[in-house]
Amino acid sequence: MDDCQDSQFFSPRWARLVIVTIVAALLALIGRVGYLQTYGREKTIRQAERQQHMTETLFARRGTIYDATGNVLAGTVQTQTLFIDPKFMFSQFIEQGLTPAQIRERIDKLAGVLEMDSTELENLLDERSESRFVKIRANASPEYLKVIHDLKIDGVGLTPIHERYYPMGSLAAHVLGGVGADGHGLEGIELVLEKTLAGKDGEKRTRKDARRRGIYVAADDYLAPLHGQHVVLTIDANIQMIAEQELNATCQKYRAKSGECVVIDPRSGEILALANYPTFNPQFLEDSKPEWRSNRALVAPFEPGSTIKPYIVGPALAWNVTRQDEVWPLPRGGYRSSLRSKPVTDVYNYGPLSTWDVLVKSSNMGMTMLGERMGKQRLYDAIAAFGFGHRTGIELKGEDPGMLIPASRWGNADVVSTVQGYHLLVTPLQLARAMSVYANGGRLVKPHLLKATLNPEGQLINRYPDQQLSDLPQIIDATTAAEVRRILADVPVRGTARSITTTTYNLFGKTGTAHITKNGNYNESSYTSSFVGGGPYENPRLVVAFIIHEPDKSLDYHGGKVSGPPAGNILERSLAYLQVPASPQLTLPPPQVARVLFSFDPKVYARRLSKLTNLASADD
Repeated sequence: MDDCQDSQFFSPRWARLVIVTIVAALLALIGRVGYLQTYGREKTIRQAERQQHMTETLFARRGTIYDATGNVLAGTVQTQTLFIDPKFMFSQFIEQGLTPAQIRERIDKLAGVLEMDSTELENLLDERSESRFVKIRANASPEYLKVIHDLKIDGVGLTPIHERYYPMGSLAAHVLGGVGADGHGLEGIELVLEKTLAGKDGEKRTRKDARRRGIYVAADDYLAPLHGQHVVLTIDANIQMIAEQELNATCQKYRAKSGECVVIDPRSGEILALANYPTFNPQFLEDSKPEWRSNRALVAPFEPGSTIKPYIVGPALAWNVTRQDEVWPLPRGGYRSSLRSKPVTDVYNYGPLSTWDVLVKSSNMGMTMLGERMGKQRLYDAIAAFGFGHRTGIELKGEDPGMLIPASRWGNADVVSTVQGYHLLVTPLQLARAMSVYANGGRLVKPHLLKATLNPEGQLINRYPDQQLSDLPQIIDATTAAEVRRILADVPVRGTARSITTTTYNLFGKTGTAHITKNGNYNESSYTSSFVGGGPYENPRLVVAFIIHEPDKSLDYHGGKVSGPPAGNILERSLAYLQVPASPQLTLPPPQVARVLFSFDPKVYARRLSKLTNLASADD
């Protein structure tokens, strides 16, 4: 009987079960040993490394943006950020044997200094008890930090951060753009040159003791940050300030919806000022509206109205389609063109006008007759030659090319519309570049904002090459360019910009007043008022495009009244700042032209000139 029981206990089934169990245990043990010798060993080492070492990012300092004269437009300052390490803080409280009441007392003291509700701070630390970094306050003052330090609470620390700073506030905001909370560029030059300005962060790996205090840093554990390069712009802060002052004052005076101003050096293409209204402060980017940040001088094309006329008359003169002294038989009461049924009218019934006065008086009838003679293709070629319909290539994102429809797609009536500044779209920057052609002898410059880059130590590493006029496209011959510039110099004297009152310089330019389309129709109460011109006439140093959108019609809306005077102020103030010598007295129009000008009297003309300028002597 006993033998039977023993045989049942030591049956082959039980033997196999025992063997399988032993083998499984051995396999598990072998697997565990293998794990500990491979992945587990690496994990253990990593845990030990984390306990014994602390890795800290060394943030690169963002490069400074300077204006052309060395003024800081955007800089970086280092500030201290206060943070809490909840995991370490609570571990120290436990190690020190503090009771819950004592821990709560410590947190209450800290909350009082932090000017936080103690319950709110307790909840925050409880929710993030396993976190190693909870940001409490940025840009903390030294006095504030001393009070925190005197509390002697473990787990409260400081870390340096770099904060972007715009010392001139909103000046040149649409050029600079701004940076986000993460320190990366979001708009403007800050975005375009992100890689140049940002640099590259470094790293420091510090050996620490049980209280997380640094002991030493090995040479191989330190990677220095590569600070960002500095950028020098063509913007002149003083001219930018003048442009913004005049633009803001004008928009507020006429209760305008928006406005733009571009000031350019016509010889080099350097942008000296670029302003938009309304504007914003890059320091508080999050407080601004998207429409405020829109760089309308580049991205919002509009129908230019009469400011397009010089770019039709100039080529017409160069191609011998007309002459300065040709007299056009303008009928009183309106001109019925064969190209459309609606008659073309002028504000004033001048009667016959010379080509010179068609531009000076801004005659739509005269321009229509000229457009009929030129035809669709030559009219298109004339305007396209000045770069309209194409981006200028300025170093900012989002530039709009405007709109210039190919002549093959024009209807007959489009000729009449185009010569009056409709049926096409332009940007203020394009207008400024186009006027530069008449200011520099017929060359088409490329507008640009970048002047140089410097290394973190301030040494020059790249100078953007200056444009040589002789290397630029000759859009119109120098003689014709000088002729058109002289005609445009008559606009402030006896033309549509007589409201400009200069005291030092002879200026030249063209006004524009254009209806604005709303819901597909031209609105009789909404206008764009503009002026584009330059000075001094004898040796142009500056060109300005000054555009005001939707001024209050009850106050005024004509380009010569709304935009002309502030544009003249910008030119006069800026030229004086640049110490440009005063202009001599403007000469009379050529005799063959003077004899056909509308109501021209040399004596009256001279008196008008004497009121406009404090004339310099010929010897000056």
